[in-house]
Order: sequence, then structure tokens, then C-alpha cells
Amino acid sequence: MDNLTQYPDSPRSEMQRFVPIHARRLLDVGCHTGAFGLALKQRQDIEVWGVEPSAGPAGVAATRIDHVLAEVLGADSKLPDAYFDVIVFNDVLEHIESPWDMLNLVKRWLAPGGVLVVSLPNLLHIDNLEHMLFERDFRYEGRGIRDRTHLRFFTRRSALRMFGECGYTVSATAGINESWWSSSLPRRIAFRVFSRWLEECKPQQFAFVATRDT
Repeated sequence: MDNLTQYPDSPRSEMQRFVPIHARRLLDVGCHTGAFGLALKQRQDIEVWGVEPSAGPAGVAATRIDHVLAEVLGADSKLPDAYFDVIVFNDVLEHIESPWDMLNLVKRWLAPGGVLVVSLPNLLHIDNLEHMLFERDFRYEGRGIRDRTHLRFFTRRSALRMFGECGYTVSATAGINESWWSSSLPRRIAFRVFSRWLEECKPQQFAFVATRDT
């Protein structure tokens, strides 16, 4: 899909803090227009590679970062083995039929001591819960948690289980892009009364940092 406006040309500032400042080689899987990698290159001395199957965004990314593969990442992708200090999936794994296979595949390109940096949409976000509970629906949309191109859906717990099943240890996790406040009195009361239970319903996504098990 070559529609440059489907997803924003965003540097994903909320995810940049999870990339170690000492990292020197990074692979951004699903790099879109390369805005994330460009922001990192402006912040630190880092070589950024990207993989982007959509020709239009890949062409833009090629003007911003060091190397771009305009293809779907697979076993035949021409990437250097054990090379990258960081491999990033910014809201990408949910678009893949088997994210488990992908997480196992990228181990070959991760340098010793390297990390995965991943963001995943939060199925338990309050807007989505209210939609399902009160409307009794799961209406797919152009973007967001119910993006019609999503093939997989995750909660924080199920994502942690996936990393463990694929031989990774998660060293950090955080909710990002919190969006839960509403003028709705019932919602405000619910978050006040059940604040601890609803804590995981605040972020639209969760960020994870994981290392490969030895």
C-alpha cells in the first residue's frame, strides 16, 4: 500500500527513549518514511537500516536513513548477521501473521547484547473496552487498535508471554500514549474507584525492551 497518508510521518518521540544512547547500529522493521530513524540520527551517532514493503514510504525513508530494503522482511533479506545493537518494531508485529516466527527470525541479525524495542497496541485500552462492552461490537477502522490490517491483538500480559515463548527476557515495559480522560462522569468515577484495576486500560500502546536469552 503506497498511501503516504495512511499512517503519520512521525518520529515516534515516545519510543526514542527506549533506544540506548550507546547503540551504534539499528534496524527499524516497518520503518515507513524513516522519521524515527532520522530523529535518532540527529540525536546520536547511529547507523540506521530500515525495512519497508510499501514503495512510496520506502522511497522517502531512503533519503533519510542509511540503508532501506523495500521488501517484506524474510529469511532471504540481505542483512548482516549479528550486526544490530537494536532491532525496532514500532507497531508492526500486530500486522504479521506470525509475530512469533518474526521474533525468532530476527535473532540472526541481533548483535550479542543487543535489544529489541517494540511497541504494541493495547487491546485493553478503555476506548476499545467501552466500544466492545457497550456497543457489543468490534468495528474495524482505518487506524488505531482496531486497524483493519491488524492480524494479531495483544494485552500487556499476552505480549510478555509471546516474548518469553520466543526466547527473550523483557527488561523494561511501559504504557505509552495514555489517552483515557473523558468528560464522561461514569468513566471518571470508574477510574477513581477502580484505579488500580484499570491502570492497564490507560495507555493506547505498551513499549517493551527485550534481550535474547543466552
